[in-house]
Amino acid sequence: MKKMILCAWTALYSICSIGDASAQQQQRRPVSSFDRPVPSRKTRIQVAILLDTSGSMEGLIEQAKSRLWNIINSLSTLRFQGQQPQIEIALYEYGNDGIPASNQYVRMISPLTTDLDLISEKLFALRTNGGEEYCGAAIRKATQQLQWSDSRNDIRLIYIAGNEPFTQGSISYKDALMLSNNKQISTNTIYCGDYTEGLRTSWQDGASRGNGEYFNINSNEKIRFVATPYDQEIEQYNDRLNSTYVQYGASGAAKKDMQMTQDRNASTVNQSLKVERSISKSKAAYTNQSWDLVDRMKTDKGAVKTLEKKYLPKELDGKSEAEIEAYVAAKTKEREAYQEKINTLAKQRQAYIDKKTAENSSGTAQDDLGSAINNSILKLAGKKGYTVDKN
Repeated sequence: MKKMILCAWTALYSICSIGDASAQQQQRRPVSSFDRPVPSRKTRIQVAILLDTSGSMEGLIEQAKSRLWNIINSLSTLRFQGQQPQIEIALYEYGNDGIPASNQYVRMISPLTTDLDLISEKLFALRTNGGEEYCGAAIRKATQQLQWSDSRNDIRLIYIAGNEPFTQGSISYKDALMLSNNKQISTNTIYCGDYTEGLRTSWQDGASRGNGEYFNINSNEKIRFVATPYDQEIEQYNDRLNSTYVQYGASGAAKKDMQMTQDRNASTVNQSLKVERSISKSKAAYTNQSWDLVDRMKTDKGAVKTLEKKYLPKELDGKSEAEIEAYVAAKTKEREAYQEKINTLAKQRQAYIDKKTAENSSGTAQDDLGSAINNSILKLAGKKGYTVDKN
């Protein structure tokens, strides 16, 4: 009897051990990163823009400069579960003889960043220069080099614009798109030329394989801006807004200078572009926590305790921590007031533009880099459950 009982217990133990081993094996089974529970953090919209900077692409670069802040303003209207996502932009150039052939004539100008002034600075520094345009190489580098999110709620986008066959180079665009698809990046193609020529040279096939959209644009077309009665007042509030930035850290002064330079860069293209930039600066997407104490203390109340006071502006020389906190609190209130004023004026401005556009419309919308990016982002965002909030 004892022997029978012992055998029964041995069998039961073996069954339980097999069950435990099976459970452990199941726990060790790799889980796709896109199936993991989404952490309670801000969602992200990540956009990599790949621009052909070969000799014939001056118009494309001008469109990118002219439309940057309009694109940011469109992205700023998106919400996921009521929250505004974090916007990150990366910038690449390809097809430029100034880039070594060993790099396939592809260069990362900026990684994915929330520093929108940096993106503006890099755009305005772009120059065209001959070159071989290897789309497959550009897509592969952007896919492999950038820090893409692995959250299923985030939006990951590549936009590649150019005017040579999509098939050029030793790296197959089909293989490159397999890599981007594995990271759930939607790759959109923008052919600078005739629609049917873009079909023939595989730009549409690239978009189809990349789970994106195909566009064709006239890259030499000048962006049409509508001057409004609200522009001057928005600019005045922008100047006041600039006075609320409180630099800190070793790079603070240089970063504040960069902010002012990008204001001037925008105005060199068109006064309406500076207005678009001013509107962007009133949005949450425009944040400068790395050098501005007002933005930094929104998320780090104790930041003042670790400051190197030698890098603070002159008006804070000799001030105590309590006095600095009070100064920053006052600047925060000022900024919020100016941003609210700009937002109110921006809505009136947009209503005026919409009315004028409808009155003067020839029935065809302007097809340019900015409209292609805006339209496709809004379309994809809707599919992923994002909403548009224009309030």
